[in-house]
Amino acid sequence: MVRITSVYDVPPGELIRRTALKLKEMGMTPPDWTKYVKTGVHKERAPEDPDWFYYRSASILRKLYVMGPIGVSRLRNLYGGRKNRGHSPEKFRRGSGSVIRKSLQILEQMGLVRKSKDGGREITPTGKSLLDKIAAEIMKDMPELQKYR
Repeated sequence: MVRITSVYDVPPGELIRRTALKLKEMGMTPPDWTKYVKTGVHKERAPEDPDWFYYRSASILRKLYVMGPIGVSRLRNLYGGRKNRGHSPEKFRRGSGSVIRKSLQILEQMGLVRKSKDGGREITPTGKSLLDKIAAEIMKDMPELQKYR
């Protein structure tokens, strides 16, 4: 029995890394402000990696694949973290909505994401196909993963 490789069969980190590279190859252009912005109020500094927007977009694309239709509000919760408030106890803060919104809009223009009838966004068949192809490449390049299938 031949089983098709999917996103669930490969390590998420490797899938996100390769998807980010693929998005860059496909001509995704991040907004100009990505050099200066933080990814949330809980962060102290902006990301050091100049390609961080591609990685965030790839991560969002994977989350849409795994979690189904999901909105910006829930994604903000997923990308949030603890804010250091000095002597006061740490408190959870949500991630940047603008970063997530712009990423979703660009992915929508590329035809990988669409607006859902129920609200939020969902991955298109083109987006699913892209992620499944990348997962199959990873499975082929990492033979040690075969035993987990």
